[in-house]
Amino acid sequence: MSEVMERPMTATANATPLVTLRDLSVRFVSRDATMHAVNGVDLDLGAGEVLCILGESGSGKSVTLRALMKLLPRSARVTGRIEVAGRDVQAMNERQLQDFRGSDVAMIFQEPMTALDPVFTIGQQIAETVVRHEGVSRTAGMARALELLELVQIPSAKRRLAAYPHELSGGLRQRAMIAVALACKPKLLLADEPTTALDATVQIQVLLLLRKLQEQLGMGVIFVTHDLGVAGEIADRVAVMYAGRVVEEGPVAAMMRGPLHPYPRGLLGATVHGGMRGQRLTTIPGAPPGLETLPTACSFAPRCAEAEPACLAGVPAPRSPVPGRSARCIKVAAG
Repeated sequence: MSEVMERPMTATANATPLVTLRDLSVRFVSRDATMHAVNGVDLDLGAGEVLCILGESGSGKSVTLRALMKLLPRSARVTGRIEVAGRDVQAMNERQLQDFRGSDVAMIFQEPMTALDPVFTIGQQIAETVVRHEGVSRTAGMARALELLELVQIPSAKRRLAAYPHELSGGLRQRAMIAVALACKPKLLLADEPTTALDATVQIQVLLLLRKLQEQLGMGVIFVTHDLGVAGEIADRVAVMYAGRVVEEGPVAAMMRGPLHPYPRGLLGATVHGGMRGQRLTTIPGAPPGLETLPTACSFAPRCAEAEPACLAGVPAPRSPVPGRSARCIKVAAG
């Protein structure tokens, strides 16, 4: 893992947050079972800030991201408050959502080959977004598409306008997906593990590009990942999720130096880094809980080496030992 950079924090205490989530819960209801995917998430994001949501598969990261754009299937039951750029996402109708997606908020998906339309060229897909949201001509849309391909540093950008997704490498497809997302200059960019399918060299190139574009365009970014190294490269703050809840939140550098909650401590201990040759890798025993039943105690207690009977008495409330940091653990002293 590369050294975590200290980045200037965006003040949110005295300014209206770009994103506000309050008591967000998402259940998936079927004939056979109800899955409690997200359980009472509270998060804020300031304009120009990068937040990484970190956790294992099934922790609720991607579901939280999709709830922000109201992209969940009909089986989802969403409760709580979701505000983006001062707008109540829950109250939007389909027409309002169409205007909202792309102009206020955009998403970079994990696999661009499934997110990009295989029967249209890259230029057509970017231009279509610009024409739909900005009302410009098709010619102006294509000119904007060329600017965007150059912005995301795609070589021979003019020639790539006429390329289809299958004609590009994985790294170039991901850059094209970023160009589509940035087409209408959104205030908020959501990135759902956009580097997972890339090899290590291309991954770091895409991360550096995203951080450069975020700073250049002043966007707020929520970046979902299971990789601590990725969080260290791009984030200002980190929110760690487990079993649908945020169990720790704080500045990335402080959390990497000393996590408050046993779960992120376990994740750090299980991360391979330089100088570990000959050492045994620490593991977290057991597996995450099933989502069919809403936990009534600390969800991590069955896997936690520090657990005690009090951990099973109820769901721990967030405790904040210092301003800007919090953790759901009874052993964390409140400030």
